[in-house]
Amino acid sequence: MKITGILFCMLFYTYCQAQQPLDTLVGKKVITLSNVVIDNKLDVPGFIHKIENDSSFYKAFLNLRILGYKAINDVRMLNKKDELIASLHSKTKQYRKHGCRFMNTIEETSTGDFYTDDHKYNYYTAQMYASLFFTKDSVCHETNIVAGTDFNPKSKSGMEKHKEQLKMLFFNPGRRISGLPFMSNKTAIYDDGLADAYDMDIDMDVLDGKPCYIFHQKVKQGKEDRVVVDEMTTWFHVSDMEVMARKYKLSYNAAFYDFKVEMEVQMTQFNGLTVPSLIRYTGNWKAIMKKRERGIFTATLFDFTN
Repeated sequence: MKITGILFCMLFYTYCQAQQPLDTLVGKKVITLSNVVIDNKLDVPGFIHKIENDSSFYKAFLNLRILGYKAINDVRMLNKKDELIASLHSKTKQYRKHGCRFMNTIEETSTGDFYTDDHKYNYYTAQMYASLFFTKDSVCHETNIVAGTDFNPKSKSGMEKHKEQLKMLFFNPGRRISGLPFMSNKTAIYDDGLADAYDMDIDMDVLDGKPCYIFHQKVKQGKEDRVVVDEMTTWFHVSDMEVMARKYKLSYNAAFYDFKVEMEVQMTQFNGLTVPSLIRYTGNWKAIMKKRERGIFTATLFDFTN
């Protein structure tokens, strides 16, 4: 009985140990693997390398340039008490024809001072949304090719420069971004230089009926001033490592510029192309010489066509 009891304890201990998450080192990054990831024998260094060089997230947005689609747009501006002060709700349709894209507004309602008297956007958040998702005139000769794409805030000034900088953070969270004063070295969350600032882990699950890896990074307590991306969770399709969804929190605080933003993007497939189907944004930002803005927007994209 004693021997049997000892054997049972040894087996139980071994089983429990096997169920514990495992820490692995990739460069200087300590990454915690869940049991299911361990059992799946994931090539962790290869996985991290693919994440660091991922372009599928940005490409999904570029794919919108070569497709038609409908969108429901909801933009809300709030005061410091989180009360609604202005809003826009609209339905738009983008058409693609002869290598060009153009957009029609099917319906629109606005409240408060969302527009100025001459029907211009009264809020920077609204300007930002419009620059990302609205097309005033026909746009031609675009592609969805990622290679060679260059965000260049240095060539712009004022609000246009801030827009370009935010686009860089929006489309390439986690990548080193030049042209952001005092911020560039804080955005590269995959670099070994920021390895000690984050807790990182990999898990597996099913999203929309498809198996996926889940990579999660969260800044460690006390390290917040070293980073811009406070937390990011990305769902990668197991078969091709394309981004299926992403949630991220960004923040930055300086004398001339500060923001706190939460984003969520969900993807879908159309004719072999990955495209965004839902984009949610909650943001609080302040730029020098501009009033503070608190905005929420949701873009729902559907009915994609070639």
